[in-house]
Amino acid sequence: MRLSKAFIPTQKEIPADATIPSHQLMLRAGLMRQLTAGVYAFLPLGYNAMMKAMNIVREEMNAIGGQEFLLPALNPESLWVQTGRRNVQNFILSIKERDLVLAPTHEEVIGWIASMHIQSYKDLPQIWYQIQTKFRNEPRPRSGVLRGRQFIMKDSYTLDASWEGLDKGYDLHAEAYNKIFTRCGLKFFVVGASSGAMGGTGSQEFMVESGSGEDTVVLCDKCGYAANLEIATSAISGVTRTANSKALEEIHTPNVKTIDELATFLNVDHDHLAKSVVYRHNGKPVLVLMAGNDQLNESKFSAALGGGEVAPMNAEELLGLTGADGGSIGPINLKGFRIIADKRLEGANGLISGANKNDYHIANIDMNRDVTVEEYFDLRIVDTGELCPKCSAQLKITHAIELGHIFKLGTKYADALHATYLDENGQSKPIIMGSYGIGIERIIACHLEQSHDDKGIIWNTALAPYQAHVIAINMNNKDIVLHSNQIYRTLTESGIDTLFDDRPNVTAGFKFNDADLLGMPFQIIVGEKGLKNNQVEVKRRKTGERTMVALSEIIPTIKKLLSE
Repeated sequence: MRLSKAFIPTQKEIPADATIPSHQLMLRAGLMRQLTAGVYAFLPLGYNAMMKAMNIVREEMNAIGGQEFLLPALNPESLWVQTGRRNVQNFILSIKERDLVLAPTHEEVIGWIASMHIQSYKDLPQIWYQIQTKFRNEPRPRSGVLRGRQFIMKDSYTLDASWEGLDKGYDLHAEAYNKIFTRCGLKFFVVGASSGAMGGTGSQEFMVESGSGEDTVVLCDKCGYAANLEIATSAISGVTRTANSKALEEIHTPNVKTIDELATFLNVDHDHLAKSVVYRHNGKPVLVLMAGNDQLNESKFSAALGGGEVAPMNAEELLGLTGADGGSIGPINLKGFRIIADKRLEGANGLISGANKNDYHIANIDMNRDVTVEEYFDLRIVDTGELCPKCSAQLKITHAIELGHIFKLGTKYADALHATYLDENGQSKPIIMGSYGIGIERIIACHLEQSHDDKGIIWNTALAPYQAHVIAINMNNKDIVLHSNQIYRTLTESGIDTLFDDRPNVTAGFKFNDADLLGMPFQIIVGEKGLKNNQVEVKRRKTGERTMVALSEIIPTIKKLLSE
C-alpha cells in the first residue's frame, strides 16, 4: 500500500479522553475512531491487524475440529427469557418495539439449533464456532476497546454426550488458546475464574498483566498459582480457639460503629471480632459472619448460595428486622435469618459481635456453642502479602486484561432450551455444553499494551498490518523514486505485506516519525547516500538496530528477519 493513496489519519497529540497506551496508540496511529461512547469504527490499518488476529484464531479453531458458523446478532427476546438471562444486569441491549435483543453471546442460539438437529449420541461431539460482532449494555464504557458496547468475539461451543467429552473439548480449547496467544506474541497467564452470568461448573481466564487492566488477579511468582480475585484463596490461618469458653457477656459500646473503632475501644485483636454482613438472597434475609476486617467476596458468596438474586440489605430494612443499625448486628438471638460464615471462623470462640441493640455488643461467642451456622464457606477477598495456598510463598495482587475465557457450562442451556439427544439405550438426555470466547480487539489492544515505546507502536510480525515499511527519503530525487518503487514491487511480489511512504513534499523527519508511530517490524530506508553504494538501510523497529543491505540482498534479508 502506498501511503500517498492510503487512508491512515495519524495524530500527533494524545486525545484527552484516552488514558491507557493501547487506546492512545490506536487513535494516534489511525487504527480506529470513536463513533460514540464504547463504539469504535475500525479504519483500514486497524482492521488489517484484526484480520491477522482472526486468521490465527480461525486456523487454530479449525485445527481442533471446529466448524465455523455465522449466527445472527439479532435474537428473539423469548430465547433469553427461556434461559433466565434476559434481565442480567448490564448484559442485554434490546430493541423493545420488536421484542429483539442484540446478543452479547450465543449460547441461546446454539442451544436452539442443537434442539432442532441433534437427535442421537451418534451426532455428538460437535465443536461450533463463529467470529461475530457482539453487543454489551456497558454502563461506563472506557479504556478504549477493553470495555466497549460493541466488539468482535470468537465464540465457540462444544456439545457432548458425556462429562468426559466436555472435559476433552475444554482441554482442546485450552490448548488452542495457548497456541493462539503464543502465535500472537503475547505474554499471558491462565487463572481460575468465576463463571458469572455464563453459569457452569468451571472456568478459566487467559490474562495479560497490565496496569491498564480492569480485572484484579492474585499471582504467585514462585509456583505459578494464579486466580481471579473473585475466586482466589490463600493459606491464611483460621481464628484460634482458646481452651475454655466463657459465658456470653453484653458490653456497652457507645457510638462504636466500625470494626476498627470496636478493636480500639475494647483493645482486642481484629480477628476476634465477628463482623455481620446482611444480604437478601432471592428475597430472604441472610447473615454472613466474617472475621475482623476481612471483606466479603460477593462472587464467592453468590456461588455459595447457589446463584440467584443477591442484594445488600438497606438500613431501613435492617433496623426493621433486627432492631439495630449496621455495626450493632450479630448472630445471637437473631430470628428469621439464614446464617452462614467464613471458614476462618469455623470452631472459633472468644468472639465479639453485635447484640442487635444499638451501642451494645456481645462477647465470648463460641461458634460451636452459641451460633447455628448453616454452613462455612471461603467467602473472603484475598489480600496482598497473604501466603500462596499451594506453596506458601507471598501472593501479589495485580491488574490484568482478560484475553479469553473458557467455561464448562454443563446442561444449563440444554435444560432450558430442551436440547436433548437419545443415548445408546434410547433414553433422552440433555446435551452437555461448553462455551469459549476470545475478544479479537483485545488481542490487538493487549499487544499494544505490551509492545510500544515513547515513539509509537512496535508490531510483531504476526499481527503487523504490514511487515515492511519502505521510506523514500526524497521523492524529488529520481534515483530514490526509481529504486524505492522497484523495492516496493519486489517485496509485494514476494508475498511480503509492504507499506510504501511515497508521499511527495513530506520531510524525511516527518516520515521517520510516522514510521515509528505506525510501528511496522522493519523499515527500509532508501536514501541518496546509500544508493551511491547500491545499498539501503534496514531498521529493526523493536531494537532500533540499523544495517546497510545491498539492493540485491533486500528480499532474502527481510525474509530472514521475518523468519526470526
